[in-house]
Amino acid sequence: MDENQKPGQGIVEHLQDLVLESADVAELLQELVDYSAESLSVHNKLLCGVTLLRHKKPATMATSDPQVHAMDELQYAYGEGPCLTALRDLVTVHVPDLEDETRWADYCSTARSEGIGSVLSVPMPLEGDAGAALNLYAANTHAFSADDVENAEAHAAQASKSLRIAVRVAQLTEDRENLTAAMQSRTTINLAAGIIMAQNQCDQDTAMRILRSASNSRNLKLRNVASRVVASVAHDPTVVTHFD
Repeated sequence: MDENQKPGQGIVEHLQDLVLESADVAELLQELVDYSAESLSVHNKLLCGVTLLRHKKPATMATSDPQVHAMDELQYAYGEGPCLTALRDLVTVHVPDLEDETRWADYCSTARSEGIGSVLSVPMPLEGDAGAALNLYAANTHAFSADDVENAEAHAAQASKSLRIAVRVAQLTEDRENLTAAMQSRTTINLAAGIIMAQNQCDQDTAMRILRSASNSRNLKLRNVASRVVASVAHDPTVVTHFD
């Protein structure tokens, strides 16, 4: 790192460029862990991963080494550990020596047996119930000095700004896709209801009851039943049942 460069400055510019180029959160996170593992491995080789918490469920989204995924999965299985604590309490969790750590006994014992000596987990708050944590693992004990912890915190704080934007963009994209799908389903159902109204000389409420009854009796989604009704009239199972 350039001596005149503030901790985290490089990752900010790097991730901001990536956010502009792509709204893919997975790609952004992979870039983050690769960059973090390289830039933060000053005195010791560090393994890096990012855990993303959405809908109260943690998941490892990217790692610089396959062993990171295994270490994270241990925490999820035990329901406790430095990463989960950092996510829950929004505090940096530094474990200088896993052998001396009295919290999370099962996790620490297993992680030690896998060759991990020290761990550092730094939270990266997002929005709503979403959250993330930057997880750093080292084979050495006491691998993180006070300066290393401070640099990792600055690094994570800067990275979280870009990550927050990327997650927001991804959420907007997801919401738009869900809305489009809902509109398409509604169009199909309305078309099917109109067909049933014409065939049975009934009102819309009755037509909808017929569709729902068929959906329940056949254990099919309402949209699928509606699609079959429309396709049967069109004599084409591939008929488009939504408007662009």
